[in-house]
Amino acid sequence: MAGMRTVRRALAGGAALAVAGWALRDVRAELGVRPLSSGEERASRIRSSPQFKDGVFHNPMPEPTSLAAPSPGLLRELAKDRESRRPPGPIPLRRPAAGLPAATGLNAVWYGHASTLVEIEGRRVLFDPVWSDRVSPTRFVGPRRLHPLPVPLEEVPAVDAIVISHDHYDHLDLATVRRLTRISRAPFLVPLGIGAHLERWGVPLYRIVELDWEEETTVAGLRFVATAARHFSGRSLRRNDTLWGSWVVAGAHRRVFYAGDSGYFEGYAKIGADHGPFDLTLMPIGAYNAAWPDIHMNPEEAVNAHVQLGGSLLLPVHWATFTLALHPWSEPVDRLWREAKARDVKIAVPRPGELVDTASLPSVDAWWQAVQS
Repeated sequence: MAGMRTVRRALAGGAALAVAGWALRDVRAELGVRPLSSGEERASRIRSSPQFKDGVFHNPMPEPTSLAAPSPGLLRELAKDRESRRPPGPIPLRRPAAGLPAATGLNAVWYGHASTLVEIEGRRVLFDPVWSDRVSPTRFVGPRRLHPLPVPLEEVPAVDAIVISHDHYDHLDLATVRRLTRISRAPFLVPLGIGAHLERWGVPLYRIVELDWEEETTVAGLRFVATAARHFSGRSLRRNDTLWGSWVVAGAHRRVFYAGDSGYFEGYAKIGADHGPFDLTLMPIGAYNAAWPDIHMNPEEAVNAHVQLGGSLLLPVHWATFTLALHPWSEPVDRLWREAKARDVKIAVPRPGELVDTASLPSVDAWWQAVQS
């Protein structure tokens, strides 16, 4: 009997070590690759970028982009009102109807956080797809999804392009990238340097398009322009060896702007003048805090940027799905709605999975206020 117990313990220990080994391997892959060591062609492009100096990428805005030192009361703040940072009840989901996008239309499906599908003039573009349960280098710890995904990734319609804003875990997800590499033929459009991560994860080089700010390419008849953002990058303690950015997607008649992650900066007016006006802007409204005012804009700043961009309809993203800051769960959208009404700005606030047709827009119904425990 004692011998059997010893065997079982040995087997259990071996299994635990195997699991730990697999987990560690995944963590190493999650951390990505240093772009400067991923090939001379990419390294040369990075070194010649106006945004790159002293070995890292920089924001050219005169204002500093930094994280303030943690306040002495941060731990107390983290423990306080924790329940307010989660939805009080189930978030209602929708499953968009299948079908071909209209050849002249402009629709959007927000799946949660920043993951959004845009249908523009008969083509489909998927922004910052994250289908994992956690946004973290490991599936065991880190911010966890607050609502189920509206649809499995395999049920997302075939897309023409996959666009990434930067390499933080809540915008660039290894598991999702690997699945999209298998089930899709679409190219990945990424800021300069992020292609090194994708290559490490098995994306064929011919499907990777890396752009510096104000560089552009054409995919499926749509013009894509990488534009500025006020943020930072990094998947470990090492920061800013890949570029971050926002994106312009322009068809023959319709234009979309995706801000990615960004603090507010004065450059939105220039982006609007150079590439707008925009029929639709996807603007981040959540995860703001006084400790990091330079890297995430608040809802009022999102409205201001939308106006400066020459936006027609604002669709808020980067809220509701993961707890990444101390503010209450619904505060970003409540503040957005107040500011939009005060400035006569048209907004759409869909439930995750709900189709927004820009040609037939219902009034905002404040569904988030009806979420009950």
